[in-house]
Amino acid sequence: QVQLVESGGALVQPGGSLRLSCAASGFTFSNYAMAWYRQAPGKERELVARISSAGGSTNYADSVKGRFTISRDNAGATVYLQMNSLKPEDTAVYYCCAQKWTSVYWGQGTQVTVSS
Repeated sequence: QVQLVESGGALVQPGGSLRLSCAASGFTFSNYAMAWYRQAPGKERELVARISSAGGSTNYADSVKGRFTISRDNAGATVYLQMNSLKPEDTAVYYCCAQKWTSVYWGQGTQVTVSS
């Protein structure tokens, strides 16, 4: 069955860094675009970053441009989100998402808390 398992979430101080990972299984990973979304308490889920199936194209929310980097390893079926210069407003549950036309899979989420 399809599985997306996120890891790497933690409590970090403002200005710190984290690297999230999402391990995929149960589908042909290299055929899917991958994305990271986040949802803060009381807010809607929002797109953070997206990467094309081959990794040649990426796009980011304006709020994270220049601070976050999405990457993928198709051989290892894993997508990453490197987060630098973290701010308190980055606090949210971060979700991994696989997308191919109308086929969409979600992970269970990992908590990122940015606080001193």
